[in-house]
Amino acid sequence: MYRYDTHDQTLVDERVAQFRDQMRRYLEGKISDEEFLPLRVQNGLYIQRYAPMLRIAIPYGMLASYQLRKLGEIAARYDRGYGHFTTRTNLQLNWPKLEDVPDILADLASVQMHAIQTSGNDIRNTSTDQFSGIAADEQVDPRPWCELIRQWSTFHPEFAYLPRKFKIAVTGAEDDRAAIQVHDVGLRFWRDDAGEVRVSVLAGGGLGRTPMIGSVVCEDLPWQHLLTYLEAILRVYNQFGRRDNKFKARIKILVKALGVDEFRRRVEEEWAHLKDGPQTLTDEAVAAVTEHFVDPERREIGAEAIEAYEALRADNRAFARFVTNNVTDHKVAGYKAVTLSLKRREHSPGDVTSEQMGAIADLADEFSYGELRVTHEQNLVLTDVPVDRIEELWQRLDELGLANPTVGTLADLICCPGGDYCGLANAKSIPVAHAIQERFEDLDFLYDLGPLELNISGCMNACGHHHVGNIGILGVDKKGEEYYQISLGGSQGNASSLGKILGPSFYREDVPGVIDKLLQVYVGERTPDETFLDTYRRIGLKPFKERVYA
Repeated sequence: MYRYDTHDQTLVDERVAQFRDQMRRYLEGKISDEEFLPLRVQNGLYIQRYAPMLRIAIPYGMLASYQLRKLGEIAARYDRGYGHFTTRTNLQLNWPKLEDVPDILADLASVQMHAIQTSGNDIRNTSTDQFSGIAADEQVDPRPWCELIRQWSTFHPEFAYLPRKFKIAVTGAEDDRAAIQVHDVGLRFWRDDAGEVRVSVLAGGGLGRTPMIGSVVCEDLPWQHLLTYLEAILRVYNQFGRRDNKFKARIKILVKALGVDEFRRRVEEEWAHLKDGPQTLTDEAVAAVTEHFVDPERREIGAEAIEAYEALRADNRAFARFVTNNVTDHKVAGYKAVTLSLKRREHSPGDVTSEQMGAIADLADEFSYGELRVTHEQNLVLTDVPVDRIEELWQRLDELGLANPTVGTLADLICCPGGDYCGLANAKSIPVAHAIQERFEDLDFLYDLGPLELNISGCMNACGHHHVGNIGILGVDKKGEEYYQISLGGSQGNASSLGKILGPSFYREDVPGVIDKLLQVYVGERTPDETFLDTYRRIGLKPFKERVYA
């Protein structure tokens, strides 16, 4: 993974010192709340419902074991002993004290981490496929390109005060696991017939109050022009994006208002001033970054070990369940990627305790060459586990309560912090998640349902990505009371779609029962090998609506 050079470290250290002085002056009353606001948000510091919240960047979801260990130490020392992994692969601390934040940032800098541009109207943390670099269906490893974007976008003076926040997602695989169609900009790297790297560029996607699927603005961009073309898009957005209404300020509104053809024309016109300029990428520049993303020196796994692994899977039902749901194929024979489920009823989805962070870091060192990934679904991944050690890893994970064999099922739900923490939320999300997990905890039932994505958001900002859940749940406020609106048919990936609202909203205690009725329709109507999404797309909304509101 990428390691800071002297320039990177100096930049982050200087930012820590700068913010320490800003915090001192704020606490002494020399800086007003209004003056402090833009200073704190560019360092990831929010003021939430009950306490400050610090959002820590995990660039493109990659973590070294020593970094995770440090995050656990920080959570234990400065917070309440846990952290929350988000759908943007960041980590949030929900209870830090204001006066401790500079010390937290200094501790982060000591392990090449920061909280820069995790909030504010700037270019946020770039996200990608959690299996990048090891996926069997990958055409181009997106990690070097994500790092180039990170270097280009961090502290970019022209884009520090955009009309609204800006999010970029990148994939290089045939199966889009980065949800590029619902980001401000989505990038798909691919290879042409000659083996040259090309880029398809989408713009104008996003969720929130006005969800939209992104449009292709350039289908076949040579890799050399990646940064200049992104710069052209940002310039058009910065110039023409609305600043009079924050609810209409995202780039998706601009693309919709102009139409994709006119938007593309303006981007191309701006790009004419940038193309082949100083930001044009060279072989040397890409090689310098790519050398950070080399494969570990994996030992060769023989046929006997692979056969023994398959035999164990056939003989041990519990192990087979774990492998089927939590273990993913690898580009190298004899290796697998193992997903650690962070969806347990005793914790909020995406939460990890300090003790667990330390233990997981140890497992990464022992089983996966010291590296981890954070997923869009709020889980963690060990990407390079030899098959002859998966049983041992499974047993160790079970001792930690992290071997829940439900990844990709209804129980693997996405959930934002909601009204328990967030001052923007209309309703609580976590109690709904726990109630659903309790209602549908039978593994045989979950496996019979097959793949099913359920996403929960506490407000229209859609931090839980409810719009793209096969079943989406949105907390709404009706005259001071919490209600929950259900949508169906959303999906992320190659065939992204936005869910359709089922009908009038429900009380919190009714939500599990509503989900049960939806599942009854699916089970009754499905054909063999049909997923929930397949059945919905075939029969439509009406049968589900009739059953729920009968």
